[in-house]
This record gives sequence, C-alpha cells and structure tokens, in this order.
Amino acid sequence: MSGKFVSEKNLNFLLYEIFDVESLTRTDRYGQHTKKMFNMVVKAATQLAKDRLYPILDEMDKHPPELVAGRVKVHGDVRELMKEYGEGGWIGSGFPEEHDGEGLPIIIANVCRFIFAAANYSASVFPELTAGAAELILTFGSRELVDTYLPPMLAGQWQGTMALTEPQAGSSLSDIATTAFPTDQGYYRIKGQKTFISAGDHDGVDNVVHLMLAKIEGAPQGARGISLFVVPKLRPDTKDTLVSNDVTVAGVYHKLGYRGAPITELSMGENNDCRGFLVGEANRGLSCMFQMMNEARLGVGLGATAIATAAYYAALDYAMERPQGRPLAQKDPSTPQIPIIEHTDVKRMLLFQRAVVEGSLSLCLQCCLYADRAKVTSGEEKERNTLLLDLLTPIAKTYPSEMGILSTSQALQCFGGYGYCEDFPVEQYFRDARIHPIHEGTTGMQGMDLLGRKMVMNNGRAAMLFMEEVTRSIAAGKKFPDIAPYADLLAQALEQLRKVTGHLFALAGEKGPEVFLADATLFLEMTGIVAIAWQWLIQAVAAHEALEKGCKQKDERFYQGKIFTFRYFFRYELPKTLGLCQRLMDNDPVTMEMTTDSFKD
Repeated sequence: MSGKFVSEKNLNFLLYEIFDVESLTRTDRYGQHTKKMFNMVVKAATQLAKDRLYPILDEMDKHPPELVAGRVKVHGDVRELMKEYGEGGWIGSGFPEEHDGEGLPIIIANVCRFIFAAANYSASVFPELTAGAAELILTFGSRELVDTYLPPMLAGQWQGTMALTEPQAGSSLSDIATTAFPTDQGYYRIKGQKTFISAGDHDGVDNVVHLMLAKIEGAPQGARGISLFVVPKLRPDTKDTLVSNDVTVAGVYHKLGYRGAPITELSMGENNDCRGFLVGEANRGLSCMFQMMNEARLGVGLGATAIATAAYYAALDYAMERPQGRPLAQKDPSTPQIPIIEHTDVKRMLLFQRAVVEGSLSLCLQCCLYADRAKVTSGEEKERNTLLLDLLTPIAKTYPSEMGILSTSQALQCFGGYGYCEDFPVEQYFRDARIHPIHEGTTGMQGMDLLGRKMVMNNGRAAMLFMEEVTRSIAAGKKFPDIAPYADLLAQALEQLRKVTGHLFALAGEKGPEVFLADATLFLEMTGIVAIAWQWLIQAVAAHEALEKGCKQKDERFYQGKIFTFRYFFRYELPKTLGLCQRLMDNDPVTMEMTTDSFKD
C-alpha cells in the first residue's frame, strides 16, 4: 500500500481555486508572503509528515505513555520532534515575526496542522497545544510573562496545555473548584485538581506550562468569578534555573485511541507552594480562554477531518488493489476476479468518505479564511467575517467529528475482516477518531452554543449573513445548467432551515429555553449538512468552470471526481435534512417528559 494520507492536489485546489489564498498576500498583514512561499511551506510540512510522523504512527499507538516515578514517559521521538517543530518554525507559524514567528496566514498554518494530524494525530497535538497556550500568553499576558514563556514554548522546549476540566465539574466550568489565593509577591497560590489535560506532563520537553482556569478566593460565584493563570510545572527562579512548582501528576488515562499523547490528571498545591501568574484581568478568565477554545474547536474539526482523510486514502488504496468477486452479469467462475472498487457498493462507501472529508476540509478552511479576513479588514467587513466565523465554528467542530467516525467506519468496512485487525491502520484510525465529539466541548454543548447563542447574537445577524453567503453560492450555481438542479435542492434545504429556525425561536418564547434547546443537537446536525452542501456547491462550480476552460487529462479526472462527489452528497446526504426538519418542527417534547424512573427496569 502507498501510505498516502493527504492529497496535495486537493489542498492546492481548495487554497487557490476555492479560497484564493494568494489574495491575502496583497494585504499589509501578509504582504511579505507569496504563493511560492505558501507552496514551499505546505511541501515542507508534507515532507516532515512523511519522513518523521507517519513512520511512528503504529509505534506511538502500541507503546502509549506511562507514568514512571511521577513523570510521564512518551515515545522517544517526541523530544526530537518537538525540537524540529520549534526549529522549523511550525509552533510559531502564525505568530508575529517580532516574536520569532513566521507570520503565516491562519489558513496556511492550519493546512500544515491538518497534514501533521493526517500523518499521525497523536504526534501532531504536542505543537498545536503549545501554540494555543503561547498565543493566549501573547494576547493577554504581561510583558514579563511573554518574555519568560514564549521563547522556550515556540522553540519546542516547553509544552503548553489548556487546563480547564475538573473531576467534579466536567463541561460545567462555572462549577470549577480550583482556587487561587492572593499574595503580595506578584503571584497567587493555586490549589486544586484538573483532569483530562492533554499533554499535561511528559518527558519530551523540559517543562510544561498550563494555561489554567481557577477562582480567586472570594470571587463571584459561577462563570463571572473565573480567572486565567499561567501555572508551570517548573517555575523559573531568581537564578535562571527551574524549580518545582508543586504540580503533581496524579494519573495517566488509558484511552480507546489517540494513545500516543498523554491525558493526565493533575494535582496542584499539595505542599501549598504552587504559584500561578494572572493572565489578563481578574474574573475575566473565561472570556480570555474562549479565544483558545474557539481556535481549539476549529483544530478539533481539522483533526477529525485529517484522521478520516487518512482512513479514506487507505481504503481507496486497498480497494484499488484487492481482487474479489466478479461483475454481477459475469457467471463464469474461471474469469479473473475484479478489484473491489469495481463493485457499486464499494464505490458508494468511498464516495461517502470523500464527500465527508473533502466537504469537512473545505468548511474548516472557509472558517480559517474568515479568521484571516477578520485580521486584514476593518469596520463592517471585519464584523461580517468575525460573525460568520463565530457562527460556523461549532459546525466546523462537530460535523467532521461526528461524520468522521462514520466515514472512518466505512473505510474499515472496505477492508472487510482485515480492517478489524491490526494488519492495516484503519482500526487505529477508527479508535483515534472517537475522541473528537468529546473534547473541546461535546456535541451537545456545540448544539446549544449554535442554537442558543450564535443564531441569536446581534439580533440574528450572524445567521442572516450565513444565509446570504449560501444564497450567493446558489445563484452562482444556477448559471450552469448541469449544476442548477442541485442549487435548487440547496435552496429548498436552506428555506427549510429558515422555517425550522423561526419555529424554534417561537417555541422559545412560548415554552421557554429548555424546550427550545431540547433538540439543539439535531438543529446542529441539520445546519451542518446544509453548510457542507454549500461547500460542495462552491467546489462543483469551480470544477465545472475548470472543465469548461479545458485542462490536462489528469486534472480532468480530478475535477470529474469532484463533480461526482458533489452529486453524491446532494443525492444521498442532503435529503437527510428532510427527516431532521420533520422532527424539529414537531412539538412533542418526549425527551423533556421522559422521567428518570422510566429508564429503570
């Protein structure tokens, strides 16, 4: 098998034919870059992924982290990889040049992260987590914090984490109990526990820096009393050396998948000597952390897409090579068997996977482009891009996460019994994929965020802007006779979404928020399908235009493949909105009325 895990051709198609990334080089912020430089960066990321990440995919899964004498031991290559990530500028790829960053557009930096995740998801999270934590320090931290922590973090010497979750609180951040006790020495004493902390400790770096949520003693109850702190495992002392900061690893979780990166439970302040350094304003920690959380949610969507993409190419490669059976019309058993890709149902499974992964990647990159445009525009245009990004983030996190599991399952199915065994990587991909609907906010939380917050913010302006964007793409599709019928289907689905949204808003006024949000996850699912259909329509228009202009034969195959996958999505996936619409317009509150006792035997 070839070991292919991404398509550089598809990445170039999306970057330049769909999103016109080169236009960013004509802005002041990104004017130092060129298309040639972008291509060099993406090629370098692909080469690093092929040479260093993909070869240890199986090893990192087979030899997960272990807690030994209070320190988490990870795969031996992690330290060297972190050094390469730092020296190659991958951790600081999106950071300003004055902080030794590369100043790359968000969309290019995230394409590189996608490539790394497709090659080896576990190996890819170490630099991504570090970059997210470092960006929080840069955005909200004092000059002293920036000068102390950014250089070793961007160099890959220190790991960064996001420490939110606690054993008793889970997703309910307002219930966290970790406490920060003020001192008169410029720091707080931290006491508490954190759990499910990705890369929360490991020997692949010299230090671990936690961006930690805690409540200052006496702060208001609930989310209003949460502050953000830098809490290093080892703190710099006055002699430029590192000393223990009273952060203890209480345990390492043994996981279904994503086994190469440790998930830890931490205990702070057992000896009353854990020091935390305030980031931003007191009691404003959650709003600061949301910057990292929103970026992390987009990263989760990209990671889920990456794993499903790698599984798709493994299945495609296998289906091309595996001979089995004959055409249904062929009755002679002496004739040669055909590759399984010739069987219609295998084509269906492969089309489903391609529809999910290439649609998901397009949506994630669309969000990245909005993020970049928000940085290079001002006024109304900046607000437009920011609102669209905010609205689409829960969708870009959830659709790839949930559908990536189904897509990877279909990849496994293409292998038959071999897919269920360790002979091929798809069983690992299937296990690795399952984390994404959980971390950085569960699917249920994303549904409530979309329906309960994003659809109503600014008096519904974000929702209106999204519908404007889709409507504009529908109009573009209707110009082509071959695409127009599909554009009409999306117009119908969009109108259904409008009706469902209006119905739910009326329900909120009539019966209150609990009934309004009871099926928020289904609303998220319906909106996700519409959003991916929108992205496939955009891709189909571009492919159709390229075919009309004339192109090389190998390019023609690629564009025809886009058209076929677009047709598949509109005929097989978009109709699912009909059933979701029917349920969302139905006022029977069965999940509300189901009593706890009724679950018991």
